[in-house]
Amino acid sequence: MPAKLNNGFTLVEVLVALAVLTIALAAVMRGLSQSIDMSASLRDRTVAMWIAQNRLTAHQMQGDWPAMDTTEGDTNMADRAWHWREQVTAAPGEQDMRQIHIEVRLAAGEQTLARLIGFLPKP
Repeated sequence: MPAKLNNGFTLVEVLVALAVLTIALAAVMRGLSQSIDMSASLRDRTVAMWIAQNRLTAHQMQGDWPAMDTTEGDTNMADRAWHWREQVTAAPGEQDMRQIHIEVRLAAGEQTLARLIGFLPKP
């Protein structure tokens, strides 16, 4: 009697191959998801730093001598609403300088995405 030739995969082999493929695809999807989240976070932090730099530059260009106080406001950039907070204090050891702390966050968020400390000379 001639030996029977196997020309295909068994059901168990197909199921094992599908299980391995499913695990591999799940890992790839998780990696892509983390990359997308990281890109969005970096974009938000970059835009927040731009807003903080814009606030400091506006004070420098206007030649402001702001009072030692805390101010807050909202702005729009990159089609999103942002909230900024500025705290002006006396610069340590300098009478003719103000130190300004700027924090920026998304208007709906609690987490500060950018912090910038700058110094403004007396005009």
